[in-house]
Amino acid sequence: MYKPKTYRAKTVLKLQSEESLHKSICDYIKVQYPKILFNSDMSGIKLTKGQAVKASKLRSNKGYPDISIYEPRGGFHGLFVELKKEGEVLYKRNGAAVTEHVREQIICMYLLRTKGYCAGFAIGFNEAKTVIDDYLKLE
Repeated sequence: MYKPKTYRAKTVLKLQSEESLHKSICDYIKVQYPKILFNSDMSGIKLTKGQAVKASKLRSNKGYPDISIYEPRGGFHGLFVELKKEGEVLYKRNGAAVTEHVREQIICMYLLRTKGYCAGFAIGFNEAKTVIDDYLKLE
């Protein structure tokens, strides 16, 4: 009989790269929620300039979230999560987005929410895990 493993995050001595964070979250979802359909846009992976240009032409807009979970819960159509490395900040003291790219991500999150999706940011592995777990506990 199949018994799901409990996922244990490895102790991280240094800050996790975005690529490593993506992999950890994808591994977590695969182990804890094996029947859930999800996708990572692989933003954390370093691409050549040419590859990045080609990839950007395959998206509807800038700022699209890193992780998409295709599972309706709590009245939402699905969950979108923009992953950030531990220690990153989203806003300046005056409340403005810290960069133009983060501003584009904020706008994309807003647009997804207006269409009935749950969408937000998660900073670091533990926050991303909590966001995903809390969403998938919704009925």
